[in-house]
Amino acid sequence: MKKHRKICYCNTALLLMILLAGCTDSKNGEAQQPSNQASAVQSDEKHTEPEESTKIRKDEAEPITESEESATKAANETSSAEEKSKEDNVLAAYSSEKIEYARVWLQLGPNQEIDELNVRHISAGEPINPNDDTSASYPEDVTQLAGSRLVDGSVTNGDGTIHVYNVPLRWDSADDVEKGVMREVTENIIKNRKTVYVDTGDNEKIKRIIDIMKIH
Repeated sequence: MKKHRKICYCNTALLLMILLAGCTDSKNGEAQQPSNQASAVQSDEKHTEPEESTKIRKDEAEPITESEESATKAANETSSAEEKSKEDNVLAAYSSEKIEYARVWLQLGPNQEIDELNVRHISAGEPINPNDDTSASYPEDVTQLAGSRLVDGSVTNGDGTIHVYNVPLRWDSADDVEKGVMREVTENIIKNRKTVYVDTGDNEKIKRIIDIMKIH
């Protein structure tokens, strides 16, 4: 009887081992199945990744190349040159002297609302006050710019040197001036002449002045 019990026990232990082994295999199979599914998902993601990357790259703006940037810069420079050329063409029909006289008046003229600009050339040696024999004389050739009215004022500048003389457009009668005073006044005008840099000015305004200019 003892021998029979041992065999039964052994058979029971063997059966438990078989059942446990079966459960272990089943669990391993179930554990492997999600792993295979995860691998399949990862494989799908890897397969679609290049398409998404390609799509992003297509949607992104392409960078501007150096040649395209140079072409754009050249086009802008050409446009600026054309605009400047158009401005210069406004004065192309006029002499440099007329342009200079207009610029001087626009910068120094006492009155800009003039009907006409009178230009008179005065040679060196001529008296500053032609109505007085005691007047000092101009040391250089000068140009007098004046409006048509006394209120317009005048500008007398050295021709080509832009020396500005503060000379009145009209003088008092010599009879009203004490002897020797005119000499002193005109000499002071020469001493106090100013050297002025004349701006290029606005071409349209220059043209307007030239159109009403009269050279005597």
